[in-house]
Amino acid sequence: MADRPDRALVDAVRAALHAVADPVAAEPMRAYMKSSMPFLGVPTPVRTAALRPVLAAHPLADPATWRGTVRSLFRDATYREERYAALAIARRYPAHLTAEPEPSLDLLDEIVVTGAWWDFVDETAIRLLGPLLLRHPAAVRPVVRRWAGDADRWRRRAAVICQIGAKDRTDTALLAEVIEVNLADPDFFLRKGIGWALRQHARLDPDWVRTFVATHDLSPLSRREALKHL
Repeated sequence: MADRPDRALVDAVRAALHAVADPVAAEPMRAYMKSSMPFLGVPTPVRTAALRPVLAAHPLADPATWRGTVRSLFRDATYREERYAALAIARRYPAHLTAEPEPSLDLLDEIVVTGAWWDFVDETAIRLLGPLLLRHPAAVRPVVRRWAGDADRWRRRAAVICQIGAKDRTDTALLAEVIEVNLADPDFFLRKGIGWALRQHARLDPDWVRTFVATHDLSPLSRREALKHL
């Protein structure tokens, strides 16, 4: 059965966001994010407070309905905050995020590729793909490897940074692999992501990061970011 959204929830989310919209704030927010999609002008704390009762009133017990709702809000968004709301709903139901079969991975892939900017990609990678990798490493590890070598730069960035937050459960072999295949990539977001991933892991294992940096030809940006706190 195809994933179908909870239309009442979709409509309620949009109404809640419009109710707290601030047109004065909208344009500066759009400019900061360099977004072609307009903003309503709803900052994160206001958005979180406005959505809290809406999400509580419309629980999504069925994983297919959850996926359909997230996908509908993200695909059909007119304003960027609607996409942020879609990610909030995605995070709200970690039990629905499964890897066998792969509908969750398909959903995350769509968000990464169509979102195609760091605000969507980073949250999806770190707060959704990363936890999914920890729960289902055998199923998700090959996907992360494939993304690391993909033509799409946002899939590559997601693969590099998805273990930020894994702490002592970080798969360092996988981390090294996804970085190594991207060492020659000139893209700013890839180089920044490599440095970020190494810098975060350095909090747990600084010696591993020092050795990795010393034995790999990192870009100056990646090297600087990786060693920032060492």
